[in-house]
Amino acid sequence: MAGHSQTLEPFLWRAERIYPDREVVARTAEGERRQTYGEYAERTRKLSNALEDAGVKEGDRVGTFCWNHDRHFETYFGVPNMGAQLHTINPLLPDEHVRYIVEDAEDRVLFVDPSLAEKLASAYEADSFGSVEQFVVMGSDVPDVSLEPVVDYESFVGDNSASYETPDIDGEQNAGMCYTSGTTGKPKGVEYTQRMMWSHTVAMMTPQALGVEDSDVIMPVVPMFHVNAWGMPFAATAAGAKQVFPGPSPEPADIAALIEDEGVTITAGVPTVWLGLLEYAEENDVDMSSLEKVVIGGAAAPKAVIEEFDNLGVEVVHAWGMTEMSPVGTVANLKYDLEDAPYETKLEKQGKQGLIVPGLEFEVLDDDGNNIAWDGEEFGELLVRGPWVTTEYYNRPEANEQDFEEEWLRTGDIVTVDEDGYIEIVDRADDVIKSGGEWISSQELENSIMAHEDVSEAAVIGVPHDRWQERPVAMVVTPEGTNHERLTEELKEMLLEDYPKWWLPDGFEFIEEIPKTATGKFSKKDLREEFGDKDLIDKEAADEEAAPE
Repeated sequence: MAGHSQTLEPFLWRAERIYPDREVVARTAEGERRQTYGEYAERTRKLSNALEDAGVKEGDRVGTFCWNHDRHFETYFGVPNMGAQLHTINPLLPDEHVRYIVEDAEDRVLFVDPSLAEKLASAYEADSFGSVEQFVVMGSDVPDVSLEPVVDYESFVGDNSASYETPDIDGEQNAGMCYTSGTTGKPKGVEYTQRMMWSHTVAMMTPQALGVEDSDVIMPVVPMFHVNAWGMPFAATAAGAKQVFPGPSPEPADIAALIEDEGVTITAGVPTVWLGLLEYAEENDVDMSSLEKVVIGGAAAPKAVIEEFDNLGVEVVHAWGMTEMSPVGTVANLKYDLEDAPYETKLEKQGKQGLIVPGLEFEVLDDDGNNIAWDGEEFGELLVRGPWVTTEYYNRPEANEQDFEEEWLRTGDIVTVDEDGYIEIVDRADDVIKSGGEWISSQELENSIMAHEDVSEAAVIGVPHDRWQERPVAMVVTPEGTNHERLTEELKEMLLEDYPKWWLPDGFEFIEEIPKTATGKFSKKDLREEFGDKDLIDKEAADEEAAPE
């Protein structure tokens, strides 16, 4: 006989009863706010009652357009626990994408931060957002914006009862939703069932993933609209850990202060966040002695960052995943038999995307559909499957045919797998450069170029070439006053130490900034559109030097 349905509700039930005094802390525009799990659980039940009074039923979608704070966290359980679907929306997306997402998802209620109300209003046009019946501003006041009908959060929750009888929800009930960033077309909706989110939460608590414990103080700097802050608020609640939310657009000084004041032990975010924190710590007196683990995702973890945190006694955990995977798929924890390995070996493993998380399976297929050898050299496309990996997009049958093979998700990532089972992404399928019939990893070149002290950012794209099909060109951002001629020569010499001559970029373009996607990743699509048809390389020189050896 099957056990009780796998849903999110028991995680909060446990936190409220076993850890009622554990804190949830938030930095907000209104100042610092604190509550206990006992108070938090009551607030989520009040929210569920308020949503029910607003006409939200099981299966309806409730959207959020918010930063990282306690009120946003209240929707994480208040919405799914009533059988509705929490739809977190990225406010950094273009207006047309926001409009498309809200209309495609058919959100019934839409929560928005005061600082984002104007942004949402700019995407809100006459006759758009037709499904939205109520806007709720996440504060105690309502700004003067063209959103109707609108009410402030505290009035919306108001004097609702703190008692709420959770309906009998099945594990297959949809509980969450998030859209991909849409860099290659319209955003694609991914739905998460209660069972998917339950499975992901349990996996994240294992030592083979993030190893969250009740003694931890968890601070997700990764936005809560990025696939539920990588699932960290759910894992922290399930463990009974203290939670700290850094609020809107935290600066390095804000992050440093929260780590010191709240005793943060685990935090997570993209590499640029930690580069900024380390630079701030070099120039200021920062106490990060409580910090034990920094989770890096969204882009490759630079080795220099891993080394700098090592010097501070902080473990860097490189993780990889996708919106379609709820999102975590691999974590670069060190295997037991590598604990006594040379430091450089450990550093190499930590810089890879890592080991598949228990519960998931993967295979890597070459162009002919054959599984590659696990030798760290052969590469192919990564496919994954498992209990928290989706098997379809919402309302996108044409994308389903392209990106899924039955229960397998085609990730579009080109990877190698070493003899220890560590997966390393060498490129995106769309970004790999094919020169003379051979592949060049743009990501490897980028990581090597960014290791130079005079390089702030670098992206490598393929540009058309009559003879070789494509050749790599590096787009480089440097500090003001850098001698670009000198740097170009130094970069070429540095790259030749690790790569064959035909891998070297045939051009180095120095630009002010690498364009970013809405999730903060380098937008090579924009770079290709801007520079792809320009004469960026000496084609005669390329003819002489670009032949694979």
